[in-house]
Amino acid sequence: MANSARTYPGHVRAVANKAMSKQVHESETALFRQAIEDAAPIATDQAEPFHRRPPPVPIRQPQHLLEQEDRATLSESEVETPEYLLFARPGIQKRLIADLQRGYLPIDLEVDLHGLTVVFAERVLDEFLRECAHQRVRCAHIIHGKGSRSTEGPPVLKCKVNYWLRLREQVLAFASATRRDGGTGALYVLLRNPAKGQRQKRRRHR
Repeated sequence: MANSARTYPGHVRAVANKAMSKQVHESETALFRQAIEDAAPIATDQAEPFHRRPPPVPIRQPQHLLEQEDRATLSESEVETPEYLLFARPGIQKRLIADLQRGYLPIDLEVDLHGLTVVFAERVLDEFLRECAHQRVRCAHIIHGKGSRSTEGPPVLKCKVNYWLRLREQVLAFASATRRDGGTGALYVLLRNPAKGQRQKRRRHR
């Protein structure tokens, strides 16, 4: 009797643990069934077929950033500014340049930068060239002045305009004007056809 008395509490604990474990399993099963009661069966047990990922949509970069990238290719220190200015991109016909120098091309639009600060003059020039492109201007007239106020060194605004125009792709050529249109204080500017310029820019940035 003493031996059975010692083993009895252990037997009770074993039976109690078994009953408790059964209750836990039934509780977990009920929770699981509750969680999946709204689930729908899969129509097929096969893997999803391979779908080719669509190509990424290209990001269109703003035009002014493309122009800034182009401008980084020329340093201002590389550009000399003589009294008479003449610039032409490769491929421009000599006869066309000669007509530009003589003032034979009709002037479609003009702007006067004379007396403006450098910062403001560049902003006005940018807006002017955009307007030229919008109006499909072929020949423009830009007055920069002769720099009579620049007592030391070359005329500041004339040097800046000489540099800025070389950086704009729409500018094909420019030359100092004849005396009747301002002489060396102004420029005749030959501009690219806007539609042609956009096609070339798209090809280069592909």
